[in-house]
Amino acid sequence: MKIAVLGAGAWGTAIGISLCARHEVTLWVRDAALLAAMRAGGSNQRYLPGFALPAALALAKDLAPALEGAELILAAVTTNGLRATLKQVRATDRSVPLVWLCKGFESEQAKLPHQICAEELPPAVPRAVLSGPSFAEEVARGLPAALTLASTHFEFARSAARALHSTTLRIYLSEDVAGVEVAGAVKNVMAIAAGVSDGLGLGLSARAALITRGLAEMTRLGMALGGRPETFMGLAGAGDLILTCTGDLSRNRRVGLALAHGTPLAAALAELGHTAEGVFSARAVARLADELKVEMPITRAVCRVLDDPRLARAAVQELLTREQKSEY
Repeated sequence: MKIAVLGAGAWGTAIGISLCARHEVTLWVRDAALLAAMRAGGSNQRYLPGFALPAALALAKDLAPALEGAELILAAVTTNGLRATLKQVRATDRSVPLVWLCKGFESEQAKLPHQICAEELPPAVPRAVLSGPSFAEEVARGLPAALTLASTHFEFARSAARALHSTTLRIYLSEDVAGVEVAGAVKNVMAIAAGVSDGLGLGLSARAALITRGLAEMTRLGMALGGRPETFMGLAGAGDLILTCTGDLSRNRRVGLALAHGTPLAAALAELGHTAEGVFSARAVARLADELKVEMPITRAVCRVLDDPRLARAAVQELLTREQKSEY
């Protein structure tokens, strides 16, 4: 199958490396300087250092050549960059099935990726979301991972899953697009909270409590937005949440660690050098929670710390002194 991967960040590069052994893959690199460096050095040192780019992985600066003959598009851009990317795809007049890999809410309008796709793509274009516990570095290394592909286009979902499935990348199917997307977005916010907790030295028990209560918040919001409760117990929910809150490769957790140490947000993001979707999603999540009257105290605490890292301990204390209530 001919696949176009749009976006040469860590995840786009990793999935391109993973797939090019059995598919014809073109990676769209919008940044001319990055493209030149990748071609000269044979790797993506900016976003995925230490991994050689296979000779079979084609690189393209312009979108139209990247999409030429493509049977599947994998959109590996940020959620905030998805709309602009889809507009460019639509301008090429190519109607190609799409799978998006981003996890978050569009900041300005608090919209999920499937809502952006509905506004920017013709209704007939088959589409799906791919999400679940996966670090780019591990996928690029060929280590095992399992993901969920969710779509309301059942036949397309089956064919896309077959194309993406391999001996190291196991793909499960779901019809719960909204649930998978909400889980992928909110777990990033919870990972920032976990990083703050670890950075303050609150211990493993506190982290376990935070992950569990974070899962409750994620589920409440997801169900309010039409998701199914079982989705949040699966790979896209609990699986991705656990990985992102505990793994040292988690960008969002690293932001939380930096904030706990008093590092201003701008400096933390500059040091990270990557997009941390939770930073952009946190306020959108809080805004939606207000509109839907969903209780999300951890999310609100994260928003406070993002505004002022000096409030980290006060935000934790506020969570601990909330009114007692039944767990369920």
